[in-house]
Amino acid sequence: MKVRVNDDGVVIPRHLLGGAAEVEIRKENGIVVVIPLPADDPILGLGSQPVSSGLPDASAAHDRYLYDDAG
Repeated sequence: MKVRVNDDGVVIPRHLLGGAAEVEIRKENGIVVVIPLPADDPILGLGSQPVSSGLPDASAAHDRYLYDDAG
């Protein structure tokens, strides 16, 4: 497909983007790449299903439990 480039850039037809609400655009080795992004950002789901540790302060002091040699 060929499209004209105007002062603002180009318009990508919606049907080529599937159901994407957002895309990432980057240039790799001289080629413009358009990547449809998932609707839900997986980082927002972190902590939604926490693991029970049995420690009363695990969420507040997790670094101490993970990295402290004395722990």
